[in-house]
Amino acid sequence: MNLPGKIAIMGGGSWATALAKIVLSTQDSINWYMRRPDQIEEFKLYGHNPSYLSSVKFDLDKITFYSDINQAIDESDTLIFATPSPFLKQHLRKVTTSMEDKFIISAIKGIVPDENMLITDYFTEYYHVPPSQIAVIGGPCHAEEIALERLSYITLGCPDINNARAVSTVFKNQYLKNYCCQDVMGIEYASVLKNVYAIVAGICHGMKYGDNFLAVFICNAIEEMRNFLNAVHGLERDITDSVYLGDLLVTAYSRFSRNRTFGTMIGKGYSVKTAQIEMEMIAEGYFGAKCIYEVNEQRYKVNMPILNALYDILYERKSPTTVIRQLTETFK
Repeated sequence: MNLPGKIAIMGGGSWATALAKIVLSTQDSINWYMRRPDQIEEFKLYGHNPSYLSSVKFDLDKITFYSDINQAIDESDTLIFATPSPFLKQHLRKVTTSMEDKFIISAIKGIVPDENMLITDYFTEYYHVPPSQIAVIGGPCHAEEIALERLSYITLGCPDINNARAVSTVFKNQYLKNYCCQDVMGIEYASVLKNVYAIVAGICHGMKYGDNFLAVFICNAIEEMRNFLNAVHGLERDITDSVYLGDLLVTAYSRFSRNRTFGTMIGKGYSVKTAQIEMEMIAEGYFGAKCIYEVNEQRYKVNMPILNALYDILYERKSPTTVIRQLTETFK
């Protein structure tokens, strides 16, 4: 396979916009699928995404926009999906054209709700894309900092390491570095769990737990993540690598983290429903907590007190104050 060919950005949110900026720093042009034609028209009018990262200006001559997902797929070789995981099925239901000969890159840090499937598994199961033709992007990389061109690092995971290396050149410029590995499942599950842990970190922050406690919390969270990843995929990995620990740290600490923000609101006394309404963007950890909880209960049965605590708060409607106090007794 000659990678990457014509690249399409699939999604219109902040992360998709950041990825478009990155790809256009290394490629002459891109295709760009957005679900809403009115968003495309406004983009063409103003020269930037009207809804997300509006400070990032684009050369419109280098972009071909599509509101028809099948046309975007047909006219592209590499598809970078950056839609929120809860909406992926909704987008893909419209797909009637084949993706079997495409190279798929998932930049989705989530899991498919209801199916409880990893994104890569979903593309293989339902769209017959071979695993060797699917890569994932992970690591501590907030869209807002890409917009500001602050130095960032990502990891590209693919079962075929040569394909990962071939596509890595697309994601390498003066403000973005990367490395490649084969731990696709580990990266995907870690990207879900770090959102889960970031919500809990936010809850604790909202309840006025301090930095001393948060440091202890992160130590326990990364240990819980390591135990789960070892159970689901016993590939040798270093849990302190940036794609695991680094992504957890930035999501738990950063003011750009929507999952931390969501948790902080709950910690301050907002109901889960009210916090969701107040949020301007999706906190994927809300959906990820339920998915991972069910996956763990049904298959792996790893001891995961932090995950269980968040599930109790979000889905069993238990008191955050009581649950977090009980959780602190399990830490060391």
